[in-house]
Amino acid sequence: MVKPISLAVFLLPASLSLAEQEPINFNRDIFPILSDKCFHCHGPDDTDREEDLRLDIPDGPLGTLTPRDDYHIIKPGEPEESELWFRVTSEFDDEIMPPKSSHKAPLTEEEVELITQWIEDGGTYEAFWAFVPPKREEPGKVRNREWNRSPIDRIVYSELLKRDLSPKEEADKRTLVRRLSLDLTGLPPLVEEIDAFLADKRPSAYETLVDKLMSRPAYGEHMARYWADLVRLADTNGMHKDFHREFSPYRDWLIDSFNENLPFDDFIAYQLAGDLFEEPSRDQLIASGYNRMHMIIDRGTALPEESLHKNVIDRVEAFGTTFLGLTVQCAQCHDHKYDPLTQKDYYQLYAFFNNFAGAPETVRAPERGLQPPYINLSSPKQEQLLATFDAQKLDAEIRRDATLRLQSASEKWPENWDLVEVPFIETSRAIASKTVEFETSLSLEGEPGTAVARFIAGEPVELWVNGNLIGQTFDRKQGAAAELSAILQTGSNTIRAVAKRPTEFGLVLDYTIGDQELRLTTGPDWNTRTGTENSWTTAEAASETHWDSKWTKSAESVEVLAILHEIKRIQKERSAYLRTVPGAMHMAERSPPRQATMLVGGAYDAPGEAVERNTPAFLPPMEPKEEMYTRLDLAEWLVSPEHPLTARVAVNRIWQQFFGVGLVKTAEDFGAQGEWPSHPELLDTLAVSFMESGWDVKELVKVIVMSKTYRQSSDANPEEYKQDPENRLLARGSRFRLDAEVIRDQILAVSGLLNRELYGKSVKPPQPPGLWEMVSMTSENKTYIADTGDDIYRRSLYTYWRRGMPPPQMTLMNAPSREFCVARRERTNTSLQALLLMNESEYFNAAKVMAQDLLNRSGSERETLSLAYEMTTSMEPDRNRLKLMENTLVDFRDYYEANPDLVKSLGADFDQAPEVDRPELAAWTMMTHSLLNLELVKNRR
Repeated sequence: MVKPISLAVFLLPASLSLAEQEPINFNRDIFPILSDKCFHCHGPDDTDREEDLRLDIPDGPLGTLTPRDDYHIIKPGEPEESELWFRVTSEFDDEIMPPKSSHKAPLTEEEVELITQWIEDGGTYEAFWAFVPPKREEPGKVRNREWNRSPIDRIVYSELLKRDLSPKEEADKRTLVRRLSLDLTGLPPLVEEIDAFLADKRPSAYETLVDKLMSRPAYGEHMARYWADLVRLADTNGMHKDFHREFSPYRDWLIDSFNENLPFDDFIAYQLAGDLFEEPSRDQLIASGYNRMHMIIDRGTALPEESLHKNVIDRVEAFGTTFLGLTVQCAQCHDHKYDPLTQKDYYQLYAFFNNFAGAPETVRAPERGLQPPYINLSSPKQEQLLATFDAQKLDAEIRRDATLRLQSASEKWPENWDLVEVPFIETSRAIASKTVEFETSLSLEGEPGTAVARFIAGEPVELWVNGNLIGQTFDRKQGAAAELSAILQTGSNTIRAVAKRPTEFGLVLDYTIGDQELRLTTGPDWNTRTGTENSWTTAEAASETHWDSKWTKSAESVEVLAILHEIKRIQKERSAYLRTVPGAMHMAERSPPRQATMLVGGAYDAPGEAVERNTPAFLPPMEPKEEMYTRLDLAEWLVSPEHPLTARVAVNRIWQQFFGVGLVKTAEDFGAQGEWPSHPELLDTLAVSFMESGWDVKELVKVIVMSKTYRQSSDANPEEYKQDPENRLLARGSRFRLDAEVIRDQILAVSGLLNRELYGKSVKPPQPPGLWEMVSMTSENKTYIADTGDDIYRRSLYTYWRRGMPPPQMTLMNAPSREFCVARRERTNTSLQALLLMNESEYFNAAKVMAQDLLNRSGSERETLSLAYEMTTSMEPDRNRLKLMENTLVDFRDYYEANPDLVKSLGADFDQAPEVDRPELAAWTMMTHSLLNLELVKNRR
């Protein structure tokens, strides 16, 4: 009698395409079945494991090949004596696995056949393919000489022959120039470029075109777009108030990195740990902003400890997806249920990213969109101007100090009138408030180390400190509350407030904690409190201090006050100028390091065992060292030759760019729940070559696009599409809908509107009104104000990306919100997308501009229509298409000539054209608009 046990299951199709032709491959044929149907309850995680059974390992007390008392989970060579086989083939509800309670379907006949054959063959396990270092496979030569020139082609051709398939012929030159241009630059070829390629009869013509396109700045822009999805590059914080933050310098660095072909190992190191290099360069600091890309919440909406935790888990998840291709976030609360990643492994990775020196939340809308730490990216000219301000301020301070020393000792003025800049010094704050009725006074006495009294009121209030009038806490010019500051003298200080009518008046006293005690004495109606907080005063904050022209009526202080006014003016002008200087947020380590612990259940407030920085135990270890590991060590570990994942994951994503789907379809998951590679030997060969090339991205890209595999025609009959809809076998060229940014950029380029300016701040093209109002909590970012002029026609990479409301013309085409790391975009086809392309004002305006351009050209109507077709599709229209376009144009022309009033419905710009030209311009606009909506334009083929 076979002892009953329970097996829980998940369903995912197994790779069965070669099961009848090749021996069973454990990783390809068996492991996916076990992972998806058994590992949830019989896998690496012991939290919910049942029956002390692990189906992911063969040996040990819980392994499948270890005999039980009176039965075997797997008895090699004897499936009918194996409990696993018995359970997946049982017809009884209380025995069948997966059980009905799991709501999973039973194994299919093909899956049962595979399990049976595997056990008959010995039930042998193999190390999981993705966790073994890649090895170069040298494929043998094939009979087709054209497919012998590249390892890519030899491997693909060999796989096709195994399935009795043949590759497609090479695509025509027009298709190739369009495909290359869109794939390498994200822009369509100009008619002149098409003609030049067609006229180039040299054998090297194709390679010359590849090199030319990869040398253009547009190449870096296009490559940066894919990376932006991974790092969640956006222009706002996300969550809550969704304030602006400045990351355009990071985006510009990405563009330069791809254009300059920065080695990928350096590309990784600069982003993970650019701030940790000895004397880091500006570029390295900018790149380290990668660690700051996570969403960030506003203070008061969560506890700081919780906010810190959320930021760190976001960094860990992005790291795991981007560089490891693993779902590490699944081990946050417990051991991973499918991969050999423990919760301890997770928090050891967590420890690398939880030591950020800055605040985990925003206090208010950050100045310039920059939250410390950040660097100013001033130009040499800007540096000179800032230095001039500093020199002027220093000169004024020297004159001030000299004057103060000459003053009478009886005044007991402090030697330093500036707010003191003491980073990370704990300060104490005393606060008092009262409704002033004509006159109120209070006294301050003690020996403060440095004390500054600040006063504020909503109505005019005269303030006197120690008998001297310091001004009014109401700005008559601005019509708003103002703030006055005074440095208090040693000993007793008397403050008097005088108002013409009752008004609320407040005092804030900041002073350094020391051995002395500062006492705030108030009347019976004053509300007071005293507390401490971690804060510091910067020189920039000091510039915000307001000094009134009536600082004092004491003649002895006039000269000092004049200098103080001068210092204030210089500080104000410097601060105003500094706001025009770009800056970049970067990563920084706090000292001493924050201790990391495992968190019970993943809860931020449930610390458990302390952990040190380290990498997952199932992957190759880091080089031993006595000191604590750093993010720079982590970056070096990623690119070590024995690392099994980094090169594979990177190569797979780049392959995905050019074929629409990766060799591993699940680009975000190379683990047990990911898909088996369509061509594992090809993936490993490219990964090894990538590492051996010095992590040369451009070389990898060129190897891919030079291959015969890439250059195949994408034409196929319906039966071929049905057999392999995603072209996983690579028996033809790939065809897929273009990404949102490429569709928009292409339309702008074809019409002549595209602004090809590089770099700079993000821009706001027009969008439907009211969208931001729907998601805004404050007036600071409630209204979307579109830019004007040529800026609105910049490439989509520069479009302002608000996480709470991303550009609608992008999201309708499956662009992500950039709230989370995305390794592959979905591609859907919906009616909303068609409506967008037909009705979006920017696209329609592009059609009008293109129509105007065509009407200004010489040539016959047929020639102009042929040119319009070539501009939009890169193809020449055949006779039937040309005849259809001619008839369509006649229909449009007749319609608008018969209904001239309807021309106005196409836009106000048509009123500016001569009346006789309006119907003609309208007809041609509708013609070009129709061409821009063709499938040939929206799809890459």
